Amino acid sequence: MLTNPVLFAVGVACAAGTLVWGRSSLRLLRAARRAEGAIAADGTGAQSAQLLRAAFQKELHAAVLYGIVGATNVIASVSNDMIFDAPRLLLLVPVGLSLAYHRRLVQDAQALEERARLDRRIEEVLAQEQLAPARWADRLAPEDLPVIEGFEIGHVYQSGEGAMAGDFYDLYPTGASRVAAVIGDVAGHGIEPSITAFQVKYLLRVFLRQYRDPAQAFEELNKLMSAGSRPEDLVSMCSVVFDAEASTLRIASAGHPAAYLWHDGEVRALRATGPLLTLDPNAEYYSREVTLEPGDLLLLYTDGLAEARAGGQLFGEERIAAILRRDPGVDVDTLCKSLLEAARDFATGPLTDDVAILAIRRT
Repeated sequence: MLTNPVLFAVGVACAAGTLVWGRSSLRLLRAARRAEGAIAADGTGAQSAQLLRAAFQKELHAAVLYGIVGATNVIASVSNDMIFDAPRLLLLVPVGLSLAYHRRLVQDAQALEERARLDRRIEEVLAQEQLAPARWADRLAPEDLPVIEGFEIGHVYQSGEGAMAGDFYDLYPTGASRVAAVIGDVAGHGIEPSITAFQVKYLLRVFLRQYRDPAQAFEELNKLMSAGSRPEDLVSMCSVVFDAEASTLRIASAGHPAAYLWHDGEVRALRATGPLLTLDPNAEYYSREVTLEPGDLLLLYTDGLAEARAGGQLFGEERIAAILRRDPGVDVDTLCKSLLEAARDFATGPLTDDVAILAIRRT
C-alpha cells in the first residue's frame, strides 16, 4: 500500500532521469568505441577516445545514481518500516566510486579543459583564415578610394571561386595635377598570384611617381618582375595618368583587355600597347595620349567581366562597349554595378573568375 505519495513521485521522476542519462551514456559509449576503433585503424584520435570514454563513465554514473534514488524512493513509499529504507544504503556505492576515482575525475576534467582551450584556438585560427581573403582583397581592390577633385570615381569588385584574388586596382595622385589609375590581373588563383598582385600594385606606385610616362614605368617594372618572379606569374595591367592641368590622359596597357573611353559622343577602344608583364624581360611599351574634356569617361575592367560565359559564348567586349554607349552619362557607380549585373544575368552559372571594374569621369 502506498504510504508516501511524495516519495513515490520523486522515485518515478528519478526513473525518468535514469532513462535520459542512460540514453546519453549509451550514445557516448558508441562514440568512444568508434574513436577507439579509429586508433586501432590509423593510430589517431587517442585523446578524443579518452575524453569520450570519461564522459561515458560520468553519464553512466549519473544514470546509476538516478536509478538507485528512484528505485529506493519507490520502495520506501510503500511502507514506513525501516526495512524499506535499507535499500537506500545502495547510494553508498556511487558515492564510494566517486571518492575512489576522484583523482581520475580531476584528470579528466583537466584534459577536457585543455581540449576546450585547443578547440577555441582552432576556432580562432579558422576565423582568421575566413577573414584573410576578404582583408587581402581589400588591400588589392579597396572599398574606399581617395576623393580626387575634378573626377568622379566608380568601382566594383567581386571575387571568383578562388579563395584569394589576383585582380587589383588602384587610384592615387602622382603630382599636383596628375592622378594615376591602375587595374590589373595576375594569372591563376590562390595565394601566390595574390602575393604577386600585391607586389605589382605597390611597385608600380613607386615607378609611376618616378616616371610620368606609364609605358616607361611598365618597362622598369617588367624588368624587375621578370628577374624575380615565377615564369607563370603573367600579369596583364593597364595604367592611366590623368593630367587635369593639361586636360589629357596618357594610357599604357600590358596585354590587358581594351579600355573604353567615352569622348566627343563616341566610345573608343584603347587596346594594349605592349605584351603581358614578365612575358619578355626586354619588352617595349608605349603610351597613347588623348585629350580629356569635362564629361569624358574612361572604363577599365579585368577579363573576368568579358569572359563571363553562357555555354560557349562570351559576354565579350562589344557588350561592355554597348552598355557604356547606351547611357554614358549614368552615375559611375551605377555603371560599374550595371556591368557586373549584366554579366551575371548573361552567364549560365556563377562567375568563376574575379571581376574588377573601375570607371573614371572628368567633371
